[in-house]
Amino acid sequence: MTNSLPNLRTLRDACTVFARDAAAEIMRIYAGDLGERTKEDKSPVTDADHAAEVVIVAGLRALTPGLAVVAEEEMAAGHVPKIDGQPFWLVDPLDGTKEFIKRNGEFTVNIALIDNGRPTLGIVLAPATDTLWRGAAGIGADKCGSDGVFTAITTRPAPPEGLTACASRSHAIYSDLDIWFRNNNLTVAGRVQAGSSLKFCLIAEGKADIYPRFGPTNEWDTAAGQGVLEAAGGEVVTTDGRPLLYGKPRFSNPHFIARSLAAR
Repeated sequence: MTNSLPNLRTLRDACTVFARDAAAEIMRIYAGDLGERTKEDKSPVTDADHAAEVVIVAGLRALTPGLAVVAEEEMAAGHVPKIDGQPFWLVDPLDGTKEFIKRNGEFTVNIALIDNGRPTLGIVLAPATDTLWRGAAGIGADKCGSDGVFTAITTRPAPPEGLTACASRSHAIYSDLDIWFRNNNLTVAGRVQAGSSLKFCLIAEGKADIYPRFGPTNEWDTAAGQGVLEAAGGEVVTTDGRPLLYGKPRFSNPHFIARSLAAR
């Protein structure tokens, strides 16, 4: 990482505060009128997406004034920062907007630091349950619930009865997943559906094993979850087995597989 940046522990702790401040804004709006509307790409957006992004982006720019911030709603408005091979932030202020609108609680705040194309820091917070997961390269991953206590988390060994597979709450196509599992000689004993980046966190804390995603995603959808999962001992790879990297054209992801190393 660039020597002029604060160390990862300092950045992690500051981003934890930013995520919680953003979550407070999200839950304030969740309790009333969501301000739901549709963006040009036909995806939904709410007042909470914008309010949370303002909080996070302001915090990051004050913390690291030399770094670009790639944030979903600023990108949607046409504000595309130049990366130029430098470390940068990726922000999804409200991942799982569809779940937020459904009021099912499965939405998250995502903040990630990208260095040399890799997520070296990831913060994921689920406002509805006040649960936070975070991971940093070389430090490890932990989880904090509403009791305010952080506990270390790691991925688990492969269960003898078979893997637990994660699928998107709004985008799962089970026939495609079943074909892929069979073709890769993987035994799936259970499934869990979850919205937003929660799927990465379930694998990171040993409650699931694998999450294949064969559909379009953007980098801000995945970076924070990948940062948590990799710090917990897992990996996120493309379908040809290469690490999922960041800073790509249009900040779009190919298909990928998030998994514990035991689920290879």
